[in-house]
Amino acid sequence: MKVGTWKPVVVALAAVGLVVPALPASAHSHKGTTYYVGGWGHPMSPGRSPAAPFTSIQSCADVMLPGDTCEILSGTYQETVVPAHSGTPDAPITYRPAPGADVTISGTTQVSGWTPVTDADVQQIAQTDPYAADSPFSAAVAAGHVYSTPVDLGTDVSTVQIFTDQRMDVEAQFPYPGQTLLDPVFEYAKTGSAAATIVDPALTRPAGYWNGARAQTNYWYITATGTVQSSDVGSVTLAVAPPCIHKVLPNDTRYVLSGKIGELANPGTWFYDATAKRLYLYSEDDPAGHTVEAKTRKLAFDLRNVSYTTVRGVDLFANSIETGTGSTHDVVDGIKATYLSHYTDITRGATDCGSTVTRGVADTGIVLNGTDNTVVDSDLSMSAGNGIALRGQRNSAVNNVIHDVDYLGTYAAGVAVQGNSQTVSHNTIYRAGRSGVNLQWDNAIGGTPGPDQISYNDISQYAKLSLDVAAVYTCCSSDMLGTSIDHNVLHDPGPRQGATSFGVAGVYADNGQSDIVIADNVGWGNVEGTVMLNGLGSCSCNNSVYNNTGGGTFFYVKGTNQSTGTKVYNNIGTFRGLTGATDGGMVLSNNLPPDVDPLFVDAAGHDYRLSEASPARNQAIPLPGINDGSTDPVPSLGAYQYGAPKWVAGATP
Repeated sequence: MKVGTWKPVVVALAAVGLVVPALPASAHSHKGTTYYVGGWGHPMSPGRSPAAPFTSIQSCADVMLPGDTCEILSGTYQETVVPAHSGTPDAPITYRPAPGADVTISGTTQVSGWTPVTDADVQQIAQTDPYAADSPFSAAVAAGHVYSTPVDLGTDVSTVQIFTDQRMDVEAQFPYPGQTLLDPVFEYAKTGSAAATIVDPALTRPAGYWNGARAQTNYWYITATGTVQSSDVGSVTLAVAPPCIHKVLPNDTRYVLSGKIGELANPGTWFYDATAKRLYLYSEDDPAGHTVEAKTRKLAFDLRNVSYTTVRGVDLFANSIETGTGSTHDVVDGIKATYLSHYTDITRGATDCGSTVTRGVADTGIVLNGTDNTVVDSDLSMSAGNGIALRGQRNSAVNNVIHDVDYLGTYAAGVAVQGNSQTVSHNTIYRAGRSGVNLQWDNAIGGTPGPDQISYNDISQYAKLSLDVAAVYTCCSSDMLGTSIDHNVLHDPGPRQGATSFGVAGVYADNGQSDIVIADNVGWGNVEGTVMLNGLGSCSCNNSVYNNTGGGTFFYVKGTNQSTGTKVYNNIGTFRGLTGATDGGMVLSNNLPPDVDPLFVDAAGHDYRLSEASPARNQAIPLPGINDGSTDPVPSLGAYQYGAPKWVAGATP
């Protein structure tokens, strides 16, 4: 049978079977051995040819030695692959599709056995939840739109993820968010709300209905989860006020309530009864006519104990890849991954604040621990948390397209940088709940720390679900050791602003970040401009803001020396907040005055190169490595040097 002429099959996780033992390492040629995996394989197959393949990728992983390759034939494989051996610098181990093959590794298991929920079932449910009997759920049951099946999905409802025909369904909740995760329906607390109480006339359910429900709140920059302690018509009171902000603010706190079967009344929604181990689904027709799946595995490849291993060219569905603290030179290359990570329980503790208030920053998306590991040329989308998490040191995210991530609006990001000495370069990142790139150094990670390089990225449509944020955001009170944020295009954020609209910038060094080079960046559409420095609370010192286009904002207390050593040279655009900044030690020089038109080539079309008549030519302080390349005798102001080839940001095919 020729590869690619047969229909994809599902390979069961249990179908590992017996295999012929691998040849000893001494018998391998310098090119290694190629093994094959296919859905029609037999447990006794030796896996040495497409005609006699292994039945699972794990069978390859069990026997492969340095230099070996696992070629995977077309199909959907439901397994977590745990390699038994590492490669070596000269002989890596490689997993890849066979030529022309279409390979998906799925983290789901199909859910079947659906039966219609009846009025009698509603009455049975009402014995333990009396509010179910006269609710939107009971009306949906009467209309024939609710089905159920017995299934064990564990006890933690916050990790349950359900798909219908490979599109994620949402948990039944108020308000019904719709099915566009980065653009949900919002409901805000109204006048009368305070501390832990949400007041909203839209809360029309009877008194007691919401008791024990889960609540998610978002205000300003904090998204958190909690529990409803008591409820009445028009209000709910949480057991604990939202952390950090410690209050519900009318018209600025948006909220979501879930955990009640009474809300199961809209297309694409589900409810899971963890006690009865029963899944309920709202469906316009019989779910048996669709493919309904539940996420049951977190990882497609568990690389936590191996090095010099490459995963190339496969698709991932509802799972991810993770390397370990001892991993080195693992490569994730050219994959397409959707629905990387999912969770809905966010808050770690009632007193947490800032970047520590949420889970998911360090352990979601493609997670690179260890050293010198890389994610390259990949398309990563749909994650409650990150697209990529860079931990450890000297890891890289290069030339990836990352989108529709952080759909909870937390401190996760397109790329979350938690280690140091990392590289984030030539990526296209768009539609993120909060940041495109989030630098939150973890000083507990070993090794000699070094600067990060955040360069040539195109980031847009950030701040979809949170404020006080940026395309590239970094916080708090860290010496960044010369980290460079340069040659990025940062544009068109997408916040839905209420009364609080503070802090949407291109690059934002928040709460005392020091020793950062912010150079040659271009931004537009940002409330606070291309560069924002916040020295409130501690010293935002020794930063270098050079040759950026798009202006910015500074926050410093007058006369406190909180901007000592910071230099702002050769920029184009209006800067606000200069009084406290210059009083605190900041030095500004050779910036184009805000009332002078820079005469860009096409500002309306966002071409911010300088025209021949531009007053920004021949005006810059020469800064080697920053503003090289002008054909004029003296460098230009702004991000593009006159006469030099236009640099390009973002991923390329």
